[in-house]
Amino acid sequence: MKRRHVIQLLAGAVMAAPCRVAAQTTTTTYRLASLTAGGPLPASGPVGTIVIPALAQHGYTLGQNLSYQAYGADMQLPRLPQLVQDIAARKVDAVVVAGWPPAAALKGTGIPTVVAVGAGDPVATGLVDSLARPGGNITGISDDAAALSTKRLGLLKQAVPKIRKVAMLWNKNDLGMTLRYQASADVAKSLGITVQPLGVAEPNDFDDAFAAMDREPPDAILMVSDALANLNRKRVFEYAAAHRLPAIYENDPYVRDGGLMSYGADLKESWGRAASLLDRILKGAKPADLPFEQPTRYLFVVNLKTAKSIGLELPPTAVALADEVIE
Repeated sequence: MKRRHVIQLLAGAVMAAPCRVAAQTTTTTYRLASLTAGGPLPASGPVGTIVIPALAQHGYTLGQNLSYQAYGADMQLPRLPQLVQDIAARKVDAVVVAGWPPAAALKGTGIPTVVAVGAGDPVATGLVDSLARPGGNITGISDDAAALSTKRLGLLKQAVPKIRKVAMLWNKNDLGMTLRYQASADVAKSLGITVQPLGVAEPNDFDDAFAAMDREPPDAILMVSDALANLNRKRVFEYAAAHRLPAIYENDPYVRDGGLMSYGADLKESWGRAASLLDRILKGAKPADLPFEQPTRYLFVVNLKTAKSIGLELPPTAVALADEVIE
C-alpha cells in the first residue's frame, strides 16, 4: 500500500474514533419519586426547594441525570398500594416519603425508601428492626416522641400556667401519629394535666371533635401533625380563635400560617438530611445499612399576633425561650 493511502486511512480512523466513543457513552439518569398520604408534593414544597437543590450539590441535575415524579393518595389511603405499584413500574432508584402510611406501604417492596418527616417511631410501628440497623428497604429521620411531648407540654404550661385540661387531636388511622398521641397523653398525665382524646380519621370527624370541645371545653389544644391535620389546619385555627383557646402544634409552618405556637424538629434540616441519605443510596448504599438519624435542630416558634387575637398575654419568660417570634 502506498504511503499516501496509509496516511489517509489513519486520518479517517482518528476522525471517526471520537464519534464512536461518543455513541458508546451513556449518562445514567437516576429516578427519584416522593409519596405522601396527602397530595403530591409540589415543586414549591420541600422536595422542590430543599431536596433537589441539595442533590444538585452532589452532581444530580433535574432534567439531565435526575428525574422526579410526585405521588400522593389525597387522603384516600386505599390508593397507596396502587401508587406503590406505579412507582415500582417506573423502576425508581429511591423514594422519599412524608408520614407513616406511605412508608408502611413501601415496606418490603425492595424500593429504597427514605423517610423525611412524620413517620413516628419506626421501630415501634414495625417499619424497621432497629434504628442502628434498619434491616430492610427503609431508612430516614426519626425523633423521640416522648422527649418532644414533654418539652411541648412544658412550653404550653409555661405559656398558660393555669392549664388543667388539654384536648388532643390526632389521626387515629395513622399508627405513627397514634403512638405520638399516646406519648403526649402519658406525659400530660404525669404533669397533672387531664387529656381530652379527640381522634379523627377524615375531615368530617373534625366537626365531631369541635362539638366535643363545645360540650366539654378544654383549656388548650395540642394537635399531632400529619397530612390529615395539615389539610384541616385552618379549621383548627378558626375554632381556636373563635373560642380563644391557646394551641400548640408540632412544626413551625403551622405557626407561620396562623397557629399560636409550635415546638418540633426543624423541617428544613430534616428534609436536607433526607437528601444526604438519598445521595448515599444513589451512590450504591443500602437502606438496611444506613441508621435512622435523629434531628439535631428543634424550633420553638411563637405567633404574638395570634396571641393578641385570642386575648392571651404570654409571659415574657415563655417568649424569651422562642427561637423565633412572629409579630
